[in-house]
Amino acid sequence: MAIIEFNDVTVDFPIYNASGRSLKKRLMSVATGGQLGEDQQGRVIVRALEGLTFKLSDGDRVGLLGHNGAGKSTLLRLLSGVYAPTAGTTRIEGDVGSLLDISLGIDHEATGRENIFIRGGLLGMTRAEVTRQIESIIEFSELGDFVDMPVRTYSTGMHLRLAFAVSTVVRPEILLMDEWLSVGDENFKHKAEARMAEVVQSTHILVIASHSRELIMHTCNRVLWLEHGRIRMDGAPSDVVSAYFGG
Repeated sequence: MAIIEFNDVTVDFPIYNASGRSLKKRLMSVATGGQLGEDQQGRVIVRALEGLTFKLSDGDRVGLLGHNGAGKSTLLRLLSGVYAPTAGTTRIEGDVGSLLDISLGIDHEATGRENIFIRGGLLGMTRAEVTRQIESIIEFSELGDFVDMPVRTYSTGMHLRLAFAVSTVVRPEILLMDEWLSVGDENFKHKAEARMAEVVQSTHILVIASHSRELIMHTCNRVLWLEHGRIRMDGAPSDVVSAYFGG
């Protein structure tokens, strides 16, 4: 069983080289999202998230809506453990997998085969687990003999196929995504779509940020609308999507 529970969670980022004198004792909204202000030590801060309270459990497929800078990426990074809350409490039960940056850790001087082990390790796989999966990963990537060539010799499409093949071999209980992954030419794209559907179906909780009305309606059973780091609306996709996009 997987659970995500937030109780009045706030995330602040201190800006150490900025003067806070003009911001003293007040917070103000800014167009790029979040809020500017100062903390008790007089440091300028950016408040990326403020007062988030919600609970997710098995079966939830949650879409994150909001303009650029609304806090979607910060929330995903908070869920993945990259950030810690400044205030409030979080409870996360279940192993978390992230498809936020599928090329993270790829070494362009190493071969594709070596990078499968590197990327697999970053995803929490043991060397033995990668060894058991490596042939299926290579086959899925369609790299052929190029798998033993340095990644710097790859085209952009080959690089993405390698990263996608490795990143989607894991089946986490909680899956985090920033938009739907779709890579490669038309033939590989169909394979990628089918693989993504398998990954999403197997996960207990999905949290995906997207600007696509169709994707949210097709994939999610709940939507959080973020605005300036706060939850403006939390509800059924039909209700939130209609309010966010209009009509």
